[in-house]
Amino acid sequence: MTNPHSPVICLDLGGSFIKLGVMSARDALEILDQQPIPADYWAAFCARVSAMIVQHEAHFAPDSPVAISTAGIVAPLTGEMFASNIPAFHQRQLAKELAAALQRPVIVHNDADCFALAEALAGTGKGHKVVLGAILGSGVGGGLVSDGRLVIGQNGLTGEWGHGPITLTEVEIDGSPVRIPRQACPCGQKGCLDTLGGARGMENLHRVLHDERASSTEIITRWQQPEPRAQQTIQAWLQLVSEPLAYSINITGASLVAVGGGLASVTPLIAALNDAVQRCVLRSTPHALVVPGTFAHHGGMMGAALLARQSAGR
Repeated sequence: MTNPHSPVICLDLGGSFIKLGVMSARDALEILDQQPIPADYWAAFCARVSAMIVQHEAHFAPDSPVAISTAGIVAPLTGEMFASNIPAFHQRQLAKELAAALQRPVIVHNDADCFALAEALAGTGKGHKVVLGAILGSGVGGGLVSDGRLVIGQNGLTGEWGHGPITLTEVEIDGSPVRIPRQACPCGQKGCLDTLGGARGMENLHRVLHDERASSTEIITRWQQPEPRAQQTIQAWLQLVSEPLAYSINITGASLVAVGGGLASVTPLIAALNDAVQRCVLRSTPHALVVPGTFAHHGGMMGAALLARQSAGR
């Protein structure tokens, strides 16, 4: 069994880059390197990861495990990876095959789940029994932690509030009803919150409402000025996002939602989302339910490392 106090090698695998870090024996995370990911070829991917670890091996122990956070789904029974944006390991048993290549223990988990675990154990959710991690980045994702452990559901999906035909088809803007047609989602569904709820979704929503292209940063800046069109877009966005989030809170019993992703850095937006959610849940709370997460930038790596610690300590 791996020493639970050994430094942990942390990797964040995205469609463009591999980020490498180390979690020390005192659970402090240090980012060491970032390099382009060979996203199309398994052999090149393994070689790049191996070279990065060797380059920084002074930071690790011989038995240090590799903890990986990545977009995609890990099948609980087989370990098969579903990550269509990274063909190099799509439909491979990533943990098992990479462990053989590196001669080190490897764990792999979804980045939203890892973020949720980091927030529950060491971030804004510390001390809460049930924590929902809500990603509002380019898209919408989530993870669920109960009693300090990730809840791993069917097919590796839990807390995934961004997908499924759940979006409203009508919102109220300045007291008047406005129809919002459901959008086709890359997942194959129609009406997923992911199409209207993340940063790209906010931009999509603004186009639907005003036939105008603007970045999410521009929309939020104009909302804060305030500018009428952006105000209307954010009114609609808050309705679209708050209702499924409140529904998720009612179902899971989460006493805190830690928000990650780029939109989490806009404090007034998350405060407005919290107010909207508090009006929708069955029972509001005196404390904020929806708050920016502590680990906005490296929560996935932190959570993966903490998951490796949990696995080693069993």
